[in-house]
Amino acid sequence: MRIVLVHDYLKEYGGAERVLTVLHEMFPEAPIYTLFAISESPCGKEFKNAKIVQSWFSFVPFCDKLISPFRFLIPLMWAQFNFKDFDLVISSASWAITKGFSNGTQRPAQGAGRPAEICYCHTPPRYLYGYPTSVNWQKYWPVRMFALIINHFMRVYDFEAAQRVDWFIANSQNVRKRIEKFYRRDSIVIYPPAALDAQHLRAGPPVDLPKVPKVEKGDYFLVVSRIVGAKGLQLAMEAANKLNIKLKVVGKPAGYSNEYQKIKNMAGDNIEFLGFVSDSELAKLYAGARAFLALATDEDFGMTPVEAMLCGTPVIAYRGGGYLETVVDGKTGVFFSPATVESLTGAIKNFEVLEKKGAFNTANIKKHAQKFSKERFKKEILRFVESKVK
Repeated sequence: MRIVLVHDYLKEYGGAERVLTVLHEMFPEAPIYTLFAISESPCGKEFKNAKIVQSWFSFVPFCDKLISPFRFLIPLMWAQFNFKDFDLVISSASWAITKGFSNGTQRPAQGAGRPAEICYCHTPPRYLYGYPTSVNWQKYWPVRMFALIINHFMRVYDFEAAQRVDWFIANSQNVRKRIEKFYRRDSIVIYPPAALDAQHLRAGPPVDLPKVPKVEKGDYFLVVSRIVGAKGLQLAMEAANKLNIKLKVVGKPAGYSNEYQKIKNMAGDNIEFLGFVSDSELAKLYAGARAFLALATDEDFGMTPVEAMLCGTPVIAYRGGGYLETVVDGKTGVFFSPATVESLTGAIKNFEVLEKKGAFNTANIKKHAQKFSKERFKKEILRFVESKVK
């Protein structure tokens, strides 16, 4: 079967890119089509050995900086690609309306130069449907007016593109409901793959990654996130300062967000910024943390809490979004709401009480996280492809 993978763009390396990494492992001969790829970025380096096909927009100077204001050109960017020589398109879709790659506005019959299409949807574009995004451009009235006009037409385009998809796969029940609400389409849920060297900190032989040395628990809490808005990072700073607990922050600034400078100014001596780290180092940080903080108020799925649990580390999570599908209150972590400093500090104190009582069993937390493993993801994707594409 001739398969092609399509992804928004290759720059930051987050949960969506981890999914693409595993899809590329599964289909190593499949080229990856994308709007642009920044070769020196963490994501560009991850896929340096893949066959990457970029749109004409990649030749525009500073394309990675201009993609957001020029989002109205996205239909023209995708329109240049012709997939008639492939049997199956698997799109990894979120921000850039990465779906609907057949001609016309309805799903035409397969064959006759028209491949089947499976869309693995991380979320319908958050900026089109009123969900918090990493940069709050809406505070500037000229941008607000621009977005009001442009996003109307982009929503129309997004809806029509969704109607051309043959089958949707949602990354969570949370996103499945969004697909039904905004696209009027059914989907199945296949949870994304959580896979790090961290997976092999548990007892037992390694599967396909080098074994990481055993890590002793430290006295710090951990946040892993791109340093952008809508991730709850300021909340973490305030709570850590208020309780005077040690906090380590893994991640780099991304996009136009000025979040890094904001939280840097808030941080006390108890807060350490580590930037981008390797998977091996990240695994050790996960395993050594007392607890992982998952603070976004409407996370699509949330890969990092699962990675933390793969290391046996409990999670303190906001009670909402995809976290409700991965964290078990009182067993693998604790929830808090609303998204206030008082609520988060209360949850941390509650966690410390449960921690002293031995409520969080490392082996049980790891076992729970295995339902989101990479091998499970591969089997479910292959089973779905084989059942749909003959």
